[in-house]
Amino acid sequence: MHQFYSPDIATSLTLSPEESQHAVRVLRLSEGDEIDVVDGCGMRYRCRIAMAHQKHCKVEIVEAIEQPTHWHCSITIAIAPTKNLDRIEWMAEKCTEAGVDRIIPICCRFSERKELKTERIGKILVSAMKQSLKATLPQLDEMTPISSVLDAPFDGDKFIAYCDRNIERKTLVREYRPGRNVLILIGPEGDFSQQEVEHAIARGFVPVTLGESRFRTESAAVFACNAIHVINQQHEQ
Repeated sequence: MHQFYSPDIATSLTLSPEESQHAVRVLRLSEGDEIDVVDGCGMRYRCRIAMAHQKHCKVEIVEAIEQPTHWHCSITIAIAPTKNLDRIEWMAEKCTEAGVDRIIPICCRFSERKELKTERIGKILVSAMKQSLKATLPQLDEMTPISSVLDAPFDGDKFIAYCDRNIERKTLVREYRPGRNVLILIGPEGDFSQQEVEHAIARGFVPVTLGESRFRTESAAVFACNAIHVINQQHEQ
């Protein structure tokens, strides 16, 4: 069944112009056809098209189904965006497909990109949510100074992935406790500064390595996100 996204579908009973066009003009759906609509907040609605209009397709709700995330913790990735925007967009897509609750673009001392327009990335998150048949849309923050993330309260495990071997690091997959909320910091390709690492450690972040391989920024985020899922899945078996 085709899946669409409409955050206010329960009250408006109308798809957005973009989703209406996709349903009626592209997929050629018509009155009586059934579709799934998710609100991005964990609800899936089985709907029947009541009026197949290309700009405001109206539906009637047949069934409302609560669809919580399949992982039982909160996963937050705070990452310094790459200079090449395509790579950070790829990261956002793949983390959403795997399952992530929040993505925080962070501005660090050695960041290659100091500004980030999030509108396009937001659309990629919607597409990835729909493609992976999820009903919850990850929260996407605006560019945030790393100090704000470090100083903000967080209930769960906090890690900073760091490359410098001169600072003692632990292994992420051994340190993460299954079922715990988790916040993972991924730095720019120039890595975090020593002052940023010291600030993080003072705020309770554990310096970690992701293994023997050295990843690009976006690959490190995807690896870390998937590692958390694998650990939790193994724990649930």
